[in-house]
Amino acid sequence: MTNSARGWLVSGILPASARLSALVLGAVVSAALVLPAPSHAQDAGATAAKPATEAKEKDDLGKYTLPDGDPTYNIAPDGTLDWYTYSGYRRYHAECHVCHGPDGMGSSYAPALADSLKTLTYAQFMETVVNGKKNIGVGTADQVMPAFGENKNVMCYLDDIYVYLKARADGTLGRERPSKREDKTKAYTANENQCFGRPG
Repeated sequence: MTNSARGWLVSGILPASARLSALVLGAVVSAALVLPAPSHAQDAGATAAKPATEAKEKDDLGKYTLPDGDPTYNIAPDGTLDWYTYSGYRRYHAECHVCHGPDGMGSSYAPALADSLKTLTYAQFMETVVNGKKNIGVGTADQVMPAFGENKNVMCYLDDIYVYLKARADGTLGRERPSKREDKTKAYTANENQCFGRPG
């Protein structure tokens, strides 16, 4: 699935490893087109992210999206998570928690992403993860987020990580390991294999 309004592929899993550079470039260009010029209020973290309470659609990959195309979580009344949120939990703890702490709660040198996604938009999240970010003189130390645009273990699961953190930010998912989940779809597996350049 391509989100032409943003100009990058947002299946949550890149369609082919050869397109990784295009994703990075597309995210930079589209972020410049999509994001408003920074204002003093935005620098202070006043940008409002949408709550994930709008109507949702589910695609053949098992991803739920909001009407504007942003990925979102889906938690059934019995606590069953959609596959993307469950996968995001696993991928976050494999790739992100070393700096950002367990369950997105932050650490002494990296912000709590469960708080950051209360104000970060999807486009801002993508921009930061793909290209990195550097804040000089924040608090008692500089903050540097490395660019992960060429790390397939992050990029192939970026939407998964986003929806997990969004569920944490919205307060709909607790800190415990999810116990119930939807099954991974065949289309998701095929897309995952393609992203990593694996056959089948």
